[in-house]
Order: sequence, then structure tokens, then C-alpha cells
Amino acid sequence: MNKENRNNAPRNITISDIARELNLSKTTISRAISGKGRIGEATRRKILDYIRLYNYKPNVIAKGLAQKKTYNIGVILPADANLTEIPFFQNCLMGICEAAAGMDYDVVVATATDDDITFLQRLIDNRKVDGIILTRSLVNDLPASYLKQIGIPFLLIGSNEDEEIVQVDSNHTEGCCELTSILLKSGIERIALLAGNQNHIVNRSRYAGFLKAYEDLGKKVDESIVFLDMNNNVLIQRAVGMIMSRGADCIICSDDYICSRALAKLEEDGYSIPKDIKIASFYNSVNLENHNPPVTVLKINVKELGITAGKILINMISGERIEQKTWVNYEITLKKSTG
Repeated sequence: MNKENRNNAPRNITISDIARELNLSKTTISRAISGKGRIGEATRRKILDYIRLYNYKPNVIAKGLAQKKTYNIGVILPADANLTEIPFFQNCLMGICEAAAGMDYDVVVATATDDDITFLQRLIDNRKVDGIILTRSLVNDLPASYLKQIGIPFLLIGSNEDEEIVQVDSNHTEGCCELTSILLKSGIERIALLAGNQNHIVNRSRYAGFLKAYEDLGKKVDESIVFLDMNNNVLIQRAVGMIMSRGADCIICSDDYICSRALAKLEEDGYSIPKDIKIASFYNSVNLENHNPPVTVLKINVKELGITAGKILINMISGERIEQKTWVNYEITLKKSTG
């Protein structure tokens, strides 16, 4: 190709264009691009130099048809997530999108509930995705059961007792045990717990960590100040009132929503933190970061969860061997709310 033609070359050249220009077969061009199949080193270098010169990028649709892939991954968000949960799923999704973009994949988002997986089924039936990421783990996990049955690659952000499911999570049980232990060892005697929906495995894991701390230290939990399934503000306010009347020294909340509601109730009733009652949370978010006094929390890098999950799923789709469980680190930050 002469200089004039080169300057006027079309922006989107095809494998056929390359084959014709270099007088090679399309199969040879494809082998050089994919790195698969036998081809001489000089020929490979010639082809790769050419595609670099003209900034050739394979057509994703054509590439997908050839390899029977969509180059999309699906992310299933809970349709019943409340407003305070949105930052978690948003940051998680940002991480997944970052990982996918770096591996030439796009992301398709759909929603599901505990008992309605219509949109998930539509993604699969219409062959829109090559794999799925579930962002919430349930005790009776209908989405996971469905995906196992049809055999599509998928993973769970969260934990599940089913060892056949690939999982990416932070070790909530270990982290919550560690935070509870720190508070108990600091001299706090009576710790109350406000925990969320026990149909969500993350809340069960956090509760298990709380109990383990007591067991490890040979102490007994006061069941009269342990409240589970705190799913709305009315329940939380009522539980806080009972906790204060029963003389607790500290309240641990299983997530940021419960903690922010508990803080509001304590302040409304005129209690001073940490003078009258100490408080901590097993999960941090923007809901707590600006509180005065600062709140002791267990911090998890949610975006890193998403990045890790995205990379692992795409590697699964490519046929690579994957660990059944991948842990993302947590951090405990002790603040004035328990000082």
C-alpha cells in the first residue's frame, strides 16, 4: 500500500482487508491475532506489525459469533434493596465494570428478588451474557439454584455453604469476631447486638462472629439485649429503648443502616456517646463517616469486591481453574464512639 493509500485507509479494517493486503489467508491472520495455531514467526510478526500500524481492533460481534460468546457478563442486583443499601451495590457494580472493561467485556444489569428471577431467566434465555455475578447471598437462594441447574458460569459476591458455588467475600465472621473481642477485652461487659434480616447470609455470618467472640473468651452472651431481624426503623427504635432500659454498656449494629437509625434514636432521647452508651458497626459507609463522634467500624473495600469478582468470572468463562472461595481484606478502625 503506497503512502497516499495508507493515509486514506479506512478506519475500520477487517481481517479480509489484512489478508488481501498481505496476500495471506484469513485463517493465517486469525491465528496471528489469537495466538492459537501454527504460524511462522516471521509471518506472525509481519501481521502484528501491520495491525499495530493501522490500529486494527477485532469486531466484537463477529468475534463473539466465531467463539460463541457475547462478551457480556450479567450482574444481578436485589430489586428489594433499600436506599441505604444502594451505595454498596453501586460501588460493587463500579468495580465489576472496571474489571470487565479491562478484559474487553461489557456489563448487563438486571434485578431479582428472593422469589422472582424473571429478569435473570430472560438474560439466560435470550443468550445475552456469558456468565452471571450474584450480589446477594440468601439462605434459600433461588437465583443460585437456577444458575447451577442450567450450568452457566456464575459466582456469588457473598458466602454460601454450597461448596460448588464460587464465592468472593470478606470474612465477616472473622472480622466481626475480632471487633467484638477487642471491645470485650477493653473492659466493656454488656454488649447489645442489633442485627439485620437473618435470611441474608451476611447477617448470619456477622451474628456468628459476635457469638464466637464471647465463646473464645469464655463469656456468656446476654440474650435479653440481642435483637435479630431489625428490618425497619420502628423495630430498631423499640430495641434501642429496651437496650437502654436493661443497662447495656455498648451497642454493636450489624450494618450502617441499623447503626445510623440507632444513633438517631439515642440522640433523640438525649443520650451522650460514648459517655452514656458506646456504639459500633460491623459495616461502614458514607452514612456513618461524617458522624460526630466518629463511629468504630469494620471497613470493607466494596469496589475491590467488585473488581475481584469481575476478573474471576471472566477467567471462569475462559476456562481457567478458579479457587472456590476468595477473601477480600477488611480493616477495623477504632473511633471515639467506643472510646
